[in-house]
Amino acid sequence: MILKLVYKEFVLELRRKAVISGISLYLVCIIFICYLTFSLRQNSINEATWSALFWLSILFANVNAIAKSFIGEKKGMLIYYYSIASPQAIILSKIIYNVVLSGLLSLMGYLLFSIFIDDPVQDKWLFLLVLLLSSCGFSACLSLISAIASKTSNSNILMAVLSFPVIISLLLMAIKITKNALDGLARSESNDELINLLAINSIMVALAYLLFPYIWRS
Repeated sequence: MILKLVYKEFVLELRRKAVISGISLYLVCIIFICYLTFSLRQNSINEATWSALFWLSILFANVNAIAKSFIGEKKGMLIYYYSIASPQAIILSKIIYNVVLSGLLSLMGYLLFSIFIDDPVQDKWLFLLVLLLSSCGFSACLSLISAIASKTSNSNILMAVLSFPVIISLLLMAIKITKNALDGLARSESNDELINLLAINSIMVALAYLLFPYIWRS
């Protein structure tokens, strides 16, 4: 059932191309503005600034992309889901789909940064690993928050308010690992942060799995 629900998400996304196109355009615009800003002075961007701009762009792109997980669903569709699948299958399918979407946005952001601004990353495999782990964390966290926010009248505002304090710990770990990847340090230097990032992801998936049935019933 989970695979069928994931397949359904991809089919619906292909039908409503305007949504993913709008998010992609949003990411491109942010990166292009950064390019215009820093192209005025050659070599004016350092590694710390590059990291900050990159994660800000990825964060806002992910929030906008994953927020529609439940906020964009119609009430009739939610009732239909309730009749054909368990709440655990629904939340896991949303998380899996959002991991793929978030991963694609992160890779696209990295590619655009490399083309328009710079690519100071020395350990690219470590950086790609942190992109994957961050995508998993963003997806689990924001999918659950989207489900909570969808039950309120001001869902978009609540989504923004709730998401920031929850994902701040995830961002801290991702930024520390990114610094190590930028500096080209030994991968063993990032082991503690990688373990913490894996632990945060596991906790978020477990919380989503355990709490979503109660949110779903309401």
